[in-house]
Amino acid sequence: MKDGRAYEEFVGRLHEALLRAEDITAQKNIQVERNKKLIDNCGVAREFDLYWEYELAGVTYKTVIECKDYKSTVSVEKIDALIGKIRDFPDLRALFATKRGYQSGAIQKARQNRIDLLIVREQNESDWTSLDGTPLIRTVRINMHIQAAARIKNFAPTIDGDWVKQNTNIDVSKALNMTGRTDEIVIEDAARSQKYSLHEMTSRLGPKGDLDHGEFEDLAEFEEAYLLYNGLRLKMRAFRLVYEIGKPHDQPIEIDLSKELVGVIEYLQRGAKTSIFKNGVIKTDDGEKR
Repeated sequence: MKDGRAYEEFVGRLHEALLRAEDITAQKNIQVERNKKLIDNCGVAREFDLYWEYELAGVTYKTVIECKDYKSTVSVEKIDALIGKIRDFPDLRALFATKRGYQSGAIQKARQNRIDLLIVREQNESDWTSLDGTPLIRTVRINMHIQAAARIKNFAPTIDGDWVKQNTNIDVSKALNMTGRTDEIVIEDAARSQKYSLHEMTSRLGPKGDLDHGEFEDLAEFEEAYLLYNGLRLKMRAFRLVYEIGKPHDQPIEIDLSKELVGVIEYLQRGAKTSIFKNGVIKTDDGEKR
């Protein structure tokens, strides 16, 4: 954080995420306001770093946060200053946020005056260890093994000539050539009650033997099957298929979860901690909620 304004914006973003995650306040579209001026009971204008309010069951709840980006721990004098600002606001809940922590006198004074003390900061090493000391997963490494789909190079069906003579007007003395896309040529295996295109068949084709890529051949015979193409339906006894499978390759993927962690809020009086992630996940010491 380069200055106090940047820290105020940081604290504000984290609390906006928390408010969106709460069941009670999520539907109220609460706005966290910066440098909010409020008029106290004595008519004096007081400015607070962050402020938000919402109404529930006819009661308006108001919260302010004083944000101090100090390089050292917060002294009791800073807590005294906040106590003075909120003295004439009986309905105001006050919080104090800093990055470094608080002196013992400041903690005692805040507790006596019902001021919640927060440490709002970016992540550090302690955020990747559970309460019992178990290391948490920070980086996920995945090695994807990618196998290219088979590509049919040649499809040579064996057509039942006698059936063609008896059931069609095709001249079997001449060669019958078919040229078309693999999704246009369909095999109807009546004996097995199956029907699929050459395109669909490519998903069933794989390497053979010890090879994981290269050119392969497949032979199939049928009890009763038909070749469907361009309005034709021809009885087929068998086919010879030549197909090619490209060389597989590995694709490593690394997911750095630390880049997803936006910030952390520590609640000193409760001894609790909340982590806020970019995707809206809010992780607490006792579980996780969105």
